[in-house]
Amino acid sequence: MSFTAPACVADDVARALAEDIGTGDLTAALVPASAKAHARVITRERAVICGKPWVDAVFAALNPAIVVNWAVHEGAVVAADSLLFEVCGPARDILSGERTALNFLQTLSGTATLTQRYVAQLEGTACKILDTRKTVPGLRLAQKYAVKVGGGTNHRIGLYDAILIKENHIAAAGSIAAAVAASRQQSNHVLVEVEVETLDELEEVFAANADSVLLDEFSLSEMKEAVRRNRNRSHPLKLEASGGVTLDTLKSIAETGVDYISAGSLTKNVQAIDLSMRLFLV
Repeated sequence: MSFTAPACVADDVARALAEDIGTGDLTAALVPASAKAHARVITRERAVICGKPWVDAVFAALNPAIVVNWAVHEGAVVAADSLLFEVCGPARDILSGERTALNFLQTLSGTATLTQRYVAQLEGTACKILDTRKTVPGLRLAQKYAVKVGGGTNHRIGLYDAILIKENHIAAAGSIAAAVAASRQQSNHVLVEVEVETLDELEEVFAANADSVLLDEFSLSEMKEAVRRNRNRSHPLKLEASGGVTLDTLKSIAETGVDYISAGSLTKNVQAIDLSMRLFLV
C-alpha cells in the first residue's frame, strides 16, 4: 500500500533542524570537512515503519549530495535487527542530521506500531479505531499520518474541520438541541458530533438530529443498549465509544456493535521505537 505524506513534512523538518542545530553543529565540526561516511540504521525491535518522507527531507535539507537507500517500504512490518536504510555522503552533514531523522522515524513508527496492535484486536468486527487530538504539539499531521500507516482511521484533524459538542459546550448553549441547532447554522457542511454520558442524553441527540454520537465512559451494557436504540431508528447515527479504552478492553467494546472506538493513547502515550545508526568513514 502506498501512502501520501502530508504537506507538513518540509515545515516539520525545518523546525526540527533549527531546534537541534541552531547556529551550527559544534561537534560535527570536529570531523574534516572533506570526510565521507556510510551509515546503516537498524531497528532493535519489531516495528511498523513510518516516517520515510521526514528522514529523506532531513538529509536533503542538510546536503543534496547525501544519498539515502531504503531497505524497507513505508508501512512495512519488520523484525528486530532489521536494516531500515543506509545513508552515504558528507560525514559532517550525516552526523548533523542523525538525531533529527531518527527522532521522526522512531516517534512515527511508534505511533504506527501501536495503532496496528489496536487494529489487530478489532479483527472480526466492523468497528474501526479512531485517533484523537491528543497529539504531540507541532506533530498533529505527522502523527495522524502515522495512524493511517498503522491501519487506523483519522478523526477530525483539529477544531476547524468538524464539530464535537461536549459537556461545556452544551452548558454554554443551554441544551443539546440548542448546541446542535447553532452548529447547523454556523457550519451546515461539516460533521456534527455530540458527546453524551447517559442514555437520556443519547435520546436528546437523536431528537436534535446530529450526525454522530460519542458515548463517553459508557459501560458495556449501556453501549449495547445505545446500539439497540440506534438501530431501531429509521436513520441510525454513527456511534463512537471513548473512555477507558485499552488493548484488553478493545474487543469487548467493539463487540457491542459501536461503529468506532477512539483512543488518545495512539498518539498521546508514544513509545518510540528503539533505532540505532552505525557510521563508518569511507
